[in-house]
Amino acid sequence: MITPIKGFSKLTKAKKIDWIATNYTDNPEESIRILKQYWNADAALQKLHDEFIENTLTNHYLPFGIAPNFLINKKLYAIPMVIEESSVVAAASKSAKFWLSRGGFKTSIIGTQKNGQVHFIFKGDFKKLQEFFISIKSKLIQDVQPITKNMVKRGGGIVDVELKDKTEKLKNYYQLHCTFETLDAMGANFINSCLEQFAKTLTAEAQHFASFSKEERHVEVVMSILSNHVPNCTVRAEVSCPVETLNEDPSLKPLEFAEKMVQAVAIAKAEPYRAVTHNKGIMNGVDAVVLATGNDFRAVEAAVHAYAAKDGTYSSLTNAHISEGIFTFWIELPLALGTVGGLTKLHPLVKLALEILQKPSAPQLMQIVAVAGLAQNFAALRSLVTTGIQEGHMKMHLLNILNQLGATESEKAVLINYFKHETATHSAVVDAFNGLRNKP
Repeated sequence: MITPIKGFSKLTKAKKIDWIATNYTDNPEESIRILKQYWNADAALQKLHDEFIENTLTNHYLPFGIAPNFLINKKLYAIPMVIEESSVVAAASKSAKFWLSRGGFKTSIIGTQKNGQVHFIFKGDFKKLQEFFISIKSKLIQDVQPITKNMVKRGGGIVDVELKDKTEKLKNYYQLHCTFETLDAMGANFINSCLEQFAKTLTAEAQHFASFSKEERHVEVVMSILSNHVPNCTVRAEVSCPVETLNEDPSLKPLEFAEKMVQAVAIAKAEPYRAVTHNKGIMNGVDAVVLATGNDFRAVEAAVHAYAAKDGTYSSLTNAHISEGIFTFWIELPLALGTVGGLTKLHPLVKLALEILQKPSAPQLMQIVAVAGLAQNFAALRSLVTTGIQEGHMKMHLLNILNQLGATESEKAVLINYFKHETATHSAVVDAFNGLRNKP
């Protein structure tokens, strides 16, 4: 019987591994071997990775790939992508090649502002609270100057602080809604530090506000925290070309292809069941670049999906239309990203990824990431309205299946060649592999 452990975080890494393997795995010796197998031979580099999080046992590797030939605003990029899913990098690369000869991708920044709130309970007269807020607003800004001075020198800082009445949703609930400009930093620590100081100033000043009753002077701060909902930190990416140049697929005439693409997007606009999968494909591209550049893909995912539901129902993030013979395909995304701070100075592969991207600013990285999402969606829709998604996806997944089956290099070569002309379902690959193994 397994019993709770005390002081796990204080154990050495070797003892942590021994404990987890002994208590939670069927073959402790093999489990320990696997965990140690993924340690980096460079002890200093391994120590760096160990200290990214708590209770580190080993490293979990994901492939770091490159999607080349992205022409973005007339500048050529090779985009690093970190992802485990077959066909994502290939699909992005295929889209990049397709649009390279059609003018490439065009992008623009819509906004770069981020938000945070001080959430508090106030039991009293809202008009008096408004009067109080007006009287302390300058004090709120003044008290965070030690935190904001360096950001202000670089051109960022606090954009605004507003008092929001949220009592229609929750009794006695109000907030200080704060807007920030964090430039090339993702800004989480900066924003949270400002918010916590706002909370201190708010509660302290309330104690002395003459118009408040005794009860009203007790402003109860519940929490102070940034928001990952960033509808004012958004970017647009698009591609467009004359319909007649959409002529690379022999199965459809250019206009028929364009109309099917527009209809596919319209379906994802209208049907949430389709929209979720449609947008998941976009995030294949987005998350892969976000991971490669050391940014917070969980925050990005949360923000993007909230944005997809901004009009009251979950819908497609991409748009498409045909106007005066021009096919246009575009996306708008909320992306709070950073190119300084966090892992950008610590993780060697993150530093290299940003170097490969020609050391972008945060707004430039927003544009690159949006392009990756748009490219991924174009590739997926192109497959769906022509050959179907499985033909390309399963052929990319073929190596994974063959590796699971333990195929030799010569067997892989034979079967990869065979499935160039056959549908590579899992069962078909297993049958072909068994047939090859049992061949006299």
